[in-house]
Amino acid sequence: MNGSLFDDEPGRAMAPGAPGHVPLAERLRPHTLDEVIGQQHLLGPGKPLRRAFETGRLHSMILWGPPGVGKTTLARLMAQAFDAEFIVISAVLGGVKEIREAVERARAAQATGRAAVVFVDEVHRFNKAQQDAFLPHVESGLFTFIGATTENPSFEVNAALLSRATVHVLKALGDEDMRSLIERARQALQAPPMSEAAQARLTGYADGDARRLLNAFENLVALAGNAPELDEPLLERTLGEQLRRYDKGGDQFYDSISALHKSVRGSDPDATLYWLARMLDGGADARYVARRLIRMAAEDIGLADPRALRLALDAAETYERLGSPEGELALAEAAVYLAVAPKSNAVYKAWGAVRAFVKHDGTRPVPLHLRNAPTALMKQLDHGRGYRYAHDETGAYAAGERYLPEGVEERFYEPAPRGLEIKIGEKLAELRRLDAAARQDDDR
Repeated sequence: MNGSLFDDEPGRAMAPGAPGHVPLAERLRPHTLDEVIGQQHLLGPGKPLRRAFETGRLHSMILWGPPGVGKTTLARLMAQAFDAEFIVISAVLGGVKEIREAVERARAAQATGRAAVVFVDEVHRFNKAQQDAFLPHVESGLFTFIGATTENPSFEVNAALLSRATVHVLKALGDEDMRSLIERARQALQAPPMSEAAQARLTGYADGDARRLLNAFENLVALAGNAPELDEPLLERTLGEQLRRYDKGGDQFYDSISALHKSVRGSDPDATLYWLARMLDGGADARYVARRLIRMAAEDIGLADPRALRLALDAAETYERLGSPEGELALAEAAVYLAVAPKSNAVYKAWGAVRAFVKHDGTRPVPLHLRNAPTALMKQLDHGRGYRYAHDETGAYAAGERYLPEGVEERFYEPAPRGLEIKIGEKLAELRRLDAAARQDDDR
């Protein structure tokens, strides 16, 4: 590692908070594109940002992703790669005054023949008028605009600004990325080895946030003394209550989500709320919980109450707009609705059955009457011949018509006798009665 990563005595990191101390996260900030950990969907060979670096085509963009995944780092690297003036504005602390100062700095750079990059951190915090202030300068080419946000730019960034920038979605760092970062930090601090269990706990605690991981690791090393290994008990003493009650990906995490799912399936709203609160209090990503609620709506409620899926999707979208803690109430409302809704896994079972059937069955030909016939030749080959247009039939139903391939008689979907599927079942029974009667007439 580069010697600049170390402070004071070789091989010994300065204590966090000491005069002149530079946080480990800042010291390990990548200086080249190849040093960046993660984001290979953007930085890998032939990927969008890699191409921008290689072709010299810097463009205005919005970097959207969770905290600690490298949004600021990528913006800095772009400015360095193009030898551009790097102008930083924090939308949390800044306003119109800072925007004007950035414009003046960009003009000064332009006068010397240099390009300028204006980087706006937490751009969603700027109001419409503040965001609009960038538009004429982006259009004139005075500077390249790069905004960083943790919020969905579709909702939080003005359409006019959004139309002038490419949105690149950054992902939380995966477990392998986090372990690579731990090793890089360990070498930088010349720290003792870290046990597998401690790495798993620290990775779960960081939850894809590189900055959180490095800050925690630095504190761990500072308090480790002469310990020969950074183990789990030491990590627990260092982080204390900050350490999650369960690991991301650990047994307790999956046991908790299992309990939540089974409480919903079991129609117990109180237990549902309890496990939801346990998960969120324990540090679970609320977006992950929202995705699981959507899955529950599709798997366990299904067509017994189709509104459940829409409500779960609305709750997930509401959380994206509000974040924590305000958005958690929407998740709680959705969870309670799912718990008290009528239950049916009929479509879930039918989908599994038909997928298994198709996987192991041969490739049966599409019946001629169901085939498309856009050309004269296809019509000559009887494609579409004899097809009955349902809307021209009594009750808009072509009784006796067959839609499955020849030889397939299986019934995959059987509605549950609950909720809306009671009526669906009654309708299917009547349609099957009409089919049977029509086929009897054909036989005669």
